[in-house]
Amino acid sequence: MNDKNATRNRVDDELASKVRLDARPLDEKLVLACRMLGAAGHWHGGLAGQISARGVEPGTYWTLKFGTGADEATIDDLILVDNDLRPLDGRSLPNPATRFHLWVYRTRPDVQSIVHTHPPATSALSMTGQPLVVSHMDATPLFDNCAYLGDWPGLPIADDEGAIISRALGSKKTLLLAHHGLLTAGISIEEAAVLAIWMEQAAAAQLRAGALGPITPVQPELARESRDFLLKPEIISLTFQYFARSVLRGAADCLRRGTAEDLSRR
Repeated sequence: MNDKNATRNRVDDELASKVRLDARPLDEKLVLACRMLGAAGHWHGGLAGQISARGVEPGTYWTLKFGTGADEATIDDLILVDNDLRPLDGRSLPNPATRFHLWVYRTRPDVQSIVHTHPPATSALSMTGQPLVVSHMDATPLFDNCAYLGDWPGLPIADDEGAIISRALGSKKTLLLAHHGLLTAGISIEEAAVLAIWMEQAAAAQLRAGALGPITPVQPELARESRDFLLKPEIISLTFQYFARSVLRGAADCLRRGTAEDLSRR
């Protein structure tokens, strides 16, 4: 019988040596993240929700133009804003609720990308007063990694809500917001997007399981072991690339960059 630690070390070495992380430019990753979240139903209610990522220059952030749905996002729909949510092109309109993202970025230098959405299962769970329970292997990336904000602070378009949400998130990567939805804060666009998809799936499973009976959490030591493996950058990248291929099969033109004439008309 193979020793588990030895096997784990071998797998870790193979992942590090054989898996290539996604090398697409930031804007392409952000559009693909939008599209995969849209396909997973994260923007089912319209324009509620935001996605953002740090820009190359300090104090700058990429996000979608307000009024653009994630499922229709293209590179030309991305805008760069400053640390007061002012568009650097002087004319585009960001979603005003993106302001609370800036609070998370200020307090968490490790965070490179944020997703906030109101998907169906997470929204339903947020209405019950229950935190998310890690009770299945697929939910283990959220073990000791999902904070809970039990009181809705109101429409998150001002600094007060940003301070409340960033404090509630703390050092964790995900947050369930009561009466609201989810937030993921990733060390990469890939991590933020994949965690959002996994969190919605975990919420959906919890709702289904709760209808059958009591929910039994995974043992902490096993949940921790699984979390640390599934959050490896190589695993996250492979998962992101899988979702990206699915997106590109149906919308290969979403990464096409507009011509100068196209951009002048926007």
